[in-house]
Amino acid sequence: MSLQIGIVGLPNVGKSTLFNAITKSSLAAAENFPFCTIDPNVGTIEVPDTRLDELATIVHPQRIVCSVIEFVDIAGLVKGASTGEGLGNQFLSHIRNCDAIAMVVRFFEDSNIHHVDGNINPQRDREVVETELILADLQTVEKNLDRAVKGAKSGKKEDVIKKELCERLNTFLAAGNPARKLPITEEEVVAMQELHLLTQKPTLFIVNCSEDDFTRFQESAAREKLGLSPDEIIVPICAKTECDLMDFSDEEAQEIMQSLGIQESGLSKLIRSAFQLLGLESFFTAGEKEVRAWTVHKNSTAPQAAGVIHTDFEKKFIKAEVCQVSDFVKYNGWGGVRENGALKMEGRDALIHDGDICIFKVGA
Repeated sequence: MSLQIGIVGLPNVGKSTLFNAITKSSLAAAENFPFCTIDPNVGTIEVPDTRLDELATIVHPQRIVCSVIEFVDIAGLVKGASTGEGLGNQFLSHIRNCDAIAMVVRFFEDSNIHHVDGNINPQRDREVVETELILADLQTVEKNLDRAVKGAKSGKKEDVIKKELCERLNTFLAAGNPARKLPITEEEVVAMQELHLLTQKPTLFIVNCSEDDFTRFQESAAREKLGLSPDEIIVPICAKTECDLMDFSDEEAQEIMQSLGIQESGLSKLIRSAFQLLGLESFFTAGEKEVRAWTVHKNSTAPQAAGVIHTDFEKKFIKAEVCQVSDFVKYNGWGGVRENGALKMEGRDALIHDGDICIFKVGA
């Protein structure tokens, strides 16, 4: 499953620094002027999962394969982007291809790093970015509404549904609300997907703060500064610290974090939050050739999970042998889980859960 998350925000909020830290590279220019990122930088990162190491100690595979996420560093957005200001049109086209949005908002104070509006105001900055996305969506909805009105005159059910949805969206967006917060019916799901709205994409908010503020971060205070509701996901990160840690080994970086009072890196929190945002979970396969993590949506059936490995496996699915990582480790591998009754035989209707290890049986 290929997943892509777009990193967005105003210029000079730390997007490119964060991208470089995430990807452990210097692909993105991180300079003190607007639009230092023009073409989007794309980086693929492995999703850390200690369960892979646990499985590897039992199986001793030739290789370990992690799940991956692509992060895209997109040019800074400014007021008027929806009408082409700055690099607005390029920005909007790049973000449409992403599965989710990570909006970086600057909390740190630094007189040496210019802010496009002259001062730090997290709620204002968030609203500028979100407003431009909403305005772009309004243009999309208005175009589709014109076509849907004409189509609805024929009485075609799909066009009637789309017309009514676009009318509701038009009012909702015009009031300054992102499309993802509009309640929709099951009948409207397909019509909403066909619109490809920017504000319909799952969104999390990255608070880029100073090192001191990161160690004593209070989510409730940050939520208030951003003007966000309790259901929005907030991830605190000190992008500068994360970038500085790139120069050290994993062991050294861990020691430095401990000395700073940091229990978990901001990047680990970001990856975990991205999975939560997109409703994803991991299952595993384990054998002599490889131990591998696979990504599926929550509540995926066994055939759907098999289809992630190979599309033909979903159609030719017969059954699955399934156990949990904890049992696999406890009973020392496949033989042990079979002997102790911890291995289940699952059919087509069975759901795959986070932490399941699977062997899929498929037809020829």
